[in-house]
Amino acid sequence: MAWNEPGNKGNDPWGNKGGNDKGPPDLDEVFRNLSKRFGGNGNGSSGQNLSSFSLIIILAIAFVVWGLSGLYTIKEAERGVALRFGQHNGEVGPGLHWKPTFIDEIYPVDVQSVRSVPSSGSMLTSDENVVKVELDVQYRISDAYAYLFSAVDANASLREATDSALRYVIGHNKMDDILTTGRDAIRRDTWKELERILEPYKLGLAIVDVNFLPARPPEEVKDAFDDAISAQEDEQRFIREAEAYAREIEPKARGEVERMAQQANAYKEREILEARGKVARFELLLPEYQAAPEVTRKRLYLDAMQQVMTDTNKVIIDAKNNGNLMYLPLDKLMKEKPATMPDVEPKPQQNVNSSSIPTTRIGEPLSGRPSREERARQGRE
Repeated sequence: MAWNEPGNKGNDPWGNKGGNDKGPPDLDEVFRNLSKRFGGNGNGSSGQNLSSFSLIIILAIAFVVWGLSGLYTIKEAERGVALRFGQHNGEVGPGLHWKPTFIDEIYPVDVQSVRSVPSSGSMLTSDENVVKVELDVQYRISDAYAYLFSAVDANASLREATDSALRYVIGHNKMDDILTTGRDAIRRDTWKELERILEPYKLGLAIVDVNFLPARPPEEVKDAFDDAISAQEDEQRFIREAEAYAREIEPKARGEVERMAQQANAYKEREILEARGKVARFELLLPEYQAAPEVTRKRLYLDAMQQVMTDTNKVIIDAKNNGNLMYLPLDKLMKEKPATMPDVEPKPQQNVNSSSIPTTRIGEPLSGRPSREERARQGRE
């Protein structure tokens, strides 16, 4: 039962025991009671003084609370964007700061952390093929105020710009280049195109890196493209092996060329010196030939025959009786040397008779015919 319902004879919340009080006590009466407790006389002037004093205390407490509420801290990796009545009032560095509450507003922004925005999808290439690509853009906030207020959502704007730049670059490249050797070029072109798109928007973002993840062909033709990629890798491997072989062979070839050039120069010098020696010898021989032609020719003939017969091991002997030539295999006789037997005397050869073998002196014709010099002398006579 409520305290003020009929039949309730209990005490009300205001302390009315008899139930004759019609309502709560008056505020003036409350202040008078408080004034009496503090030594006042309970009249109206004392109540007014007490009200003014209480108001001052309340205002002082409110001012202290307002002052303390303006303290804030900016972390080392953050920058604070200060707004005064909604207008930009500069940036605040790391540390403990104070701002007038309800006048300035501070928005801390992390400017050192590297963030990423992914982009992926199936895109059409320049040779009318479909390829699945994935891209990850890493960026950092370079201007905190532009990042907060140049666009409604700078991250969403960057995501849309990344998707647009990636589709533009993929649409201007062939599928083979996207899947194999042209990935680095696509990465650099996408980076440049993304910066070109973001420049007029002034989002306060700085692109740190662009990672172009391995692209994949459609599942229907994946096996064929895997074979093509393997073939291109084999091609690059063969090219590297050929280059290594060329680097190995080239020094040897250069050395061989240098050796042949030196041998040619040596042969040239030797021939020149020999020719000069022959000329000098001819110049020395000419006066002797003019003085004694016959003796000089015979001496030349003997020298020539000695030079020719020096390295030969075969002797042809003229038989004056029947005009036949006998062959004496001195080379085999020289090879078949008898073993060393000091107690056994060598047997005389039965087939060879020294008295029956005619000999020729050096300079005589071999077959009984006159020599070339004699025929030439006879012709002159």
